[in-house]
Amino acid sequence: MSSLTIATRESRLALWQAQHVKALLERGGHQVALLGMTTTGDQIQDRALSKVGGKGLFVKELEVALAEGRADLAVHSLKDVPMALPQGFSLACVMEREDPRDALVSNRYDSLASLPQGALVGSSSLRRVALLRALRPDLRIQALRGNLDTRLRKLDEGLYDAIVLAAAGLKRLGLAQRIRAAFDPVEMLPAAGQGALGIEVMSTRQEVIDALAPLAHQGTWLAVSAERAVSRAMGGSCSMPLAAFATLAGSILTIDAAWGDPEGRLELVSVRDSAPVTDLASASALGTRVATDLRARVVANGGTVPSGGGSDGHD
Repeated sequence: MSSLTIATRESRLALWQAQHVKALLERGGHQVALLGMTTTGDQIQDRALSKVGGKGLFVKELEVALAEGRADLAVHSLKDVPMALPQGFSLACVMEREDPRDALVSNRYDSLASLPQGALVGSSSLRRVALLRALRPDLRIQALRGNLDTRLRKLDEGLYDAIVLAAAGLKRLGLAQRIRAAFDPVEMLPAAGQGALGIEVMSTRQEVIDALAPLAHQGTWLAVSAERAVSRAMGGSCSMPLAAFATLAGSILTIDAAWGDPEGRLELVSVRDSAPVTDLASASALGTRVATDLRARVVANGGTVPSGGGSDGHD
């Protein structure tokens, strides 16, 4: 038996995720405590993350706790985890994915098609904005920040006709009944890593890595490795309207990626590719190949793509 401390954000969803990992580790014979923390990303509510440092603001304080030895592992929504971790840190475990889809939440309308002309939809994700504009260019889309409960409260106060959230978070908190419609990934391609939990540790903590091994889900890990490779190669950041989603059938991994223009001036660009994969390296290689193809098509379409090395887009 080992004693482990989990660093976690203090939002309701983050605490659910940490408690979920805690229960699984305790089932394996470990003693587990939680270290709740408020991150810079949680504190900044009045500005888009793309303007103040990106999604990495949700993990930096947790990484400090790991480096200082106050915690042994940190549980993240994988789409919050930057593509390049700081030196000395490792993604030790990716758990089985929840529903990866985006969800339409509304108190008055039961689908995207039923929203009236010019309806106001809330989302701060540039990916979602770009995909929504491709589906319904008439909609008015307004920034929506805050944790899941805050976003739902703003909807319930009548500030929006609808909002778009990750289905996984709603389901994990027992709020599946708030989902009016789940988008088929064909029409609303998810963000890289959406619906999956990733566990970060110090690279030197082999005993913690070993303790986490039973929690890993290889199929999910292969899929998200390809997705994150797309984002990494595309320079994905909070200012990158990028989507990437992979599915595994047997040994064949199929990945779809899309790049859109949040302003609606350029057409949506998408790429699909498949390959047999046997490990994380071959999955990442497929994602890199897809990114190369996508980048070429974006440029041919009149768009611009930064050099690689960023983090996941803000969702």
